[in-house]
Amino acid sequence: MSERSLWRAEGRSLEDRGWVPLRFLALWTALLGVAVLLFYVLLTPFWIGLRAVAWLAEFGARRRS
Repeated sequence: MSERSLWRAEGRSLEDRGWVPLRFLALWTALLGVAVLLFYVLLTPFWIGLRAVAWLAEFGARRRS
């Protein structure tokens, strides 16, 4: 039996759970903002820089051989 049918078999609905508290929505939004900032602002330029260094090293090695 799937989770969905078990949930319905018990006679429950999503309305029984109510709304998500505002503090959880605020926490989720803040964490998502930090994750986006970390990934796009810090990690992406770092990764691009590493790829550029690797490309230059490979280019230099090909010129020497």
